[in-house]
Amino acid sequence: MNATELKTIEKLNKPTILPGSVKINVKIDVNEEISQENELDLTDENEEEEELEFDFSNLNKLQLVELLEETVQDSDIAKIKDKVVAIKSNFLRLNKIDRDQEMEQFILDGGDKESYEHKDDPLEVRFKVAFDIYKVNKEKYKEELERQKNDNLQKKLGIIEELKALIYSEETLKKTYDDFRALQDRWKEIGQVPANEVSNIWNTYHFLIEKFYDKVKINRELRDLDLKKNLEAKIELCEKAELLLLEKSLTKAFKLLQKYHDEWKEIGPVPQDKKDEIWERFKNTTDKVNQIRREHYAKIEEEQKANFDAKEAICVKMEEIVNEPVNSINAYQKKSNDVNDLFKMWKEIGPVAKKQSDEIWNRFKGSMNTFFEAKKEFFSKLKVQQMENYNKKLQICVEVENLVDSTEWKKTTDRIKKLQEEWKTIGPVPKRHSDKIWKRFRSACDAFFGNKSSHFSGIKGEEDANLKAKQELIERIKAYELKKERNENMEAIRGFQREWMAIGHVPMKVKDAIQNEYRSLIDGMFDKMRANDNELTTNEYRNMISGLKEDPDSRDKVRRERMNLQGKIQKLRDEIATLENNIGFFANSKQSDLLKAEYEKKIAKLKNDVKVFEAKIKILNEQ
Repeated sequence: MNATELKTIEKLNKPTILPGSVKINVKIDVNEEISQENELDLTDENEEEEELEFDFSNLNKLQLVELLEETVQDSDIAKIKDKVVAIKSNFLRLNKIDRDQEMEQFILDGGDKESYEHKDDPLEVRFKVAFDIYKVNKEKYKEELERQKNDNLQKKLGIIEELKALIYSEETLKKTYDDFRALQDRWKEIGQVPANEVSNIWNTYHFLIEKFYDKVKINRELRDLDLKKNLEAKIELCEKAELLLLEKSLTKAFKLLQKYHDEWKEIGPVPQDKKDEIWERFKNTTDKVNQIRREHYAKIEEEQKANFDAKEAICVKMEEIVNEPVNSINAYQKKSNDVNDLFKMWKEIGPVAKKQSDEIWNRFKGSMNTFFEAKKEFFSKLKVQQMENYNKKLQICVEVENLVDSTEWKKTTDRIKKLQEEWKTIGPVPKRHSDKIWKRFRSACDAFFGNKSSHFSGIKGEEDANLKAKQELIERIKAYELKKERNENMEAIRGFQREWMAIGHVPMKVKDAIQNEYRSLIDGMFDKMRANDNELTTNEYRNMISGLKEDPDSRDKVRRERMNLQGKIQKLRDEIATLENNIGFFANSKQSDLLKAEYEKKIAKLKNDVKVFEAKIKILNEQ
């Protein structure tokens, strides 16, 4: 290029310039831009806990699977990636909860933890099929992206070669500069290149641009125009960055901020008097976005710390339960309820930090497993003991049945009474055998004493002795004080009943009176036991209802509870009416009297249940 051509270009009032900006023409400006950029903190400090742009936490597993199946039909991976990640995260969270509950239920049902094996349900199968479609499309997308990056690299290498040729071109300055701007525009339009080539190709490109400016010595007017356009471009980036302060999605805001910084690097220098001002504006916005993001994750960290403390407290309570000795069925039932309540509380607490999640869960789960394994071992031993008790009572039944027809009244009576005492000392049997074995034993005893009563029915001395025995028994019943344990009271009442039945006839003139007195005492014991149970039940219920006061939906819950109780009361009254109606059809016979007595017991129990439910409704009305 000769001096005449340079002079001609300098005289142009309106030089022809293609859209875009002239890049760096002073080497120190390049270094200052890079130095300023390195001052910013653009690292993702919370990359492992990055916020998802999509919130699907309110969807169930079926809804998540259906949404995934619909989403993966779109093969645009860049478009659906974040959505698929959010779906997967929520599905795996719900699936883990289901699996843990399934295993706990397996253990509760008597299963062995080591033999537990999960089988995929239909939703898991559908999820895997849909996710496999996404993975196949993702691999294709990655392959296509890498291919495109390599193509872009070749295109940029081609532009670099053209820049080299342009630097040594002998064309006019006008044409050379137009070609130069066209190459810049083409460079901007080309997308990403492989990561390992970014730095090298960027440095080469800007080195050649500097060389071009050194060659053509662009006049001040053109340079000022480029600086002005660069300033406008950076002002636009500042405005975009400032809009990020209103963006609700922190992840989206952070990604866009990184993109804007990449674009900032590609824009050349600005007028010297505006350089610091525009940079400070952009930097201040960046700092604010990062501060919002840091505060957001600090809040999440604080919530997770509170969740961890709550779960740690549950672990401590669970460990206390595990370490407390338990030696009875009722105690294990109560502890099981406590464990289940703690598990429900655990599920209601939010997540903890990922690095602590497995540790705290394994601690809680380990204690829970230890408890249920101990419970399983206890009941296994209990089953063995109950079967031994069953065999002992079975032997007693066989012996009594062999004595039914004996006429050695004194000897046999003494032996059967001894067997009855022995029966009392034997512990419980399996529940499925309890009623059957007791009825068999009682039937055999009744048969013998029935025969004996028939034999001695006309002997007054025997009747007087029986009267005395029953009077003594009545005094013992009066002196008996109810214990706290219901089973102990029931065993005592059964003992009184068996002893009463074992005593023969009394004189006819006092038969009804002494029978009524005995029945009144026994019924009174049952009434006291029911009263104690009812008082305990209503007190517990009152505490539960009082706990609803802080619930914003308490009014609606109380209304639904009242309707539920009223329905139960009506059902019980219908059942009572049916039973009372059926009693009228019984004939007068010994067998009918027994059935009638059983019906009257049922009616009494149902009426007591009605009183309990009515007491609960009264508690609800007081709220």
